[in-house]
Amino acid sequence: MLNMKLTEDLVSYLESFLTERRRLKNHTVLENRTYQFSVAIEDVYQLHNTSAVMRSCDIFGIQNLHVIEERNVRTIDREIAMGAQKWVDINRHHTTKECVDTLKKEGYQIVATTPHGKNNVTLADFDISKKSVFFFGKEDTGLSDYVLENSDVQLTIPMYGFTESLNISVSASIILQEVTRKLHNSNLDWKFSAEELLQKRYDWVCKVLKSHEKIIARYNLEN
Repeated sequence: MLNMKLTEDLVSYLESFLTERRRLKNHTVLENRTYQFSVAIEDVYQLHNTSAVMRSCDIFGIQNLHVIEERNVRTIDREIAMGAQKWVDINRHHTTKECVDTLKKEGYQIVATTPHGKNNVTLADFDISKKSVFFFGKEDTGLSDYVLENSDVQLTIPMYGFTESLNISVSASIILQEVTRKLHNSNLDWKFSAEELLQKRYDWVCKVLKSHEKIIARYNLEN
């Protein structure tokens, strides 16, 4: 939307072209969206893992997914993502350093998910009050030394069997379910601000309405 201020009137006008069911669904889902937590995946080479993590982000209300493509450039498997690619914002990074630096500047603590480490925090004891981005690494070797060395917290899921690691999409699902459960039961101000909510309502209605540019042009003529 070029050279135009985003207003409630404009967004409501666009939403009037949606079915009532679609409009209510958008609003209901957005009420449970958050920027309190985010997810980053580092050079994951199994396409279905990236898509499955994205699906978990959508299910648990995580708006931002960061994909580091230092070695492995991937597209989204739409069948596995089940449409989540439309509702989750994908932020692509060429290097791990770029991703970590960007997220730290945005006020996020870097949480390295790993079964190893001397001072790991267990999922049950994780502090949800801080804005956090959960990093998941490659299927075989895990996270890079750079993420581990620059992390603020190293998080582990307790495991009691012979196997020492979980598939990253399973790990992401377990962690996101637990931290968002705690978030919803807390007194933290974790929901979108009024400005963020309006922006995302606009983004989503434009994704649904193929003719949104013509509708906006018509709105401008009438107003």
